[in-house]
Amino acid sequence: MTIKKQLSSLIIAGLASAALIAPVAASPDELLKLQQQWATVNYQLEGDAQLNAFSELIEQAKTLANQTDNSAEALTWLAISQSSTASAKGGLGALDFAESAKENLERAIEKEETVLDGTALTVLAALYHKVPGWPVSFGSDKKAEKLFKRALEISPHGMDQNFFYAEYLFDEGEYKEAQAFLTRAQNAPEKANRPLADKKRREEIAALQEKLDSKA
Repeated sequence: MTIKKQLSSLIIAGLASAALIAPVAASPDELLKLQQQWATVNYQLEGDAQLNAFSELIEQAKTLANQTDNSAEALTWLAISQSSTASAKGGLGALDFAESAKENLERAIEKEETVLDGTALTVLAALYHKVPGWPVSFGSDKKAEKLFKRALEISPHGMDQNFFYAEYLFDEGEYKEAQAFLTRAQNAPEKANRPLADKKRREEIAALQEKLDSKA
C-alpha cells in the first residue's frame, strides 16, 4: 500500500481579572519554516534518513500546535507531516500515521474549514482516496470526492487542490474530467515562498499529463 504524496487565531480565556489574553497564533515565519523543512525532507531525503527527519518534523509541529492552542494551521502541518511519514513507510506500518493525520485534519477543519486555502480538506481527501477501505482502514472514495469538491470551492485555482482532484479522477477512469482539473493545476500561479515544493508538484503534474496523454 502506498499513500501519496499549509494557522487561525484562537482567543484564550484569561483567569486573571477575568480578562482575555491576546490570541495565540503561529507566525507566518514559523509556518514557512515548517513548510520549507517538509519540502526538503519529502523531496530530497530517502530511506531511514527521511523517516528520522519526518519524526523530528512531527515533533516540531506538535510543539507549535501546543504553543498555539492547537491552531488550525499548526494541526494541518502536523497532519501533513504524519501523512507524509505514512507515505514514506508504506505497508501496514503506515496506517497509524495515516489515522493520526486524519484525526488532526478533522480537528483543523472543525476549527477553520478554509484553513490554508482548503489544504486540510485536500490532504484529508487524498488520505480517504489512498488508504485501504474497511476493514483494513478508513478509505472511502465517496468521502474523498466530497472533500475534494469542497476544497475546490474554497480555492478553485489552487495548484494542489486541482492536481490532487485530477489524480483522483484519473484513478477513477474519468480521464476527460481529470484533464480539465489538471489544466487548472498547470495554469495555477507560482508561490514565491515554496520554490522546491512547486517545482516538484510541477513534475508530478507533468507525469500525470503523460498518463492522460497515453489514454487519449
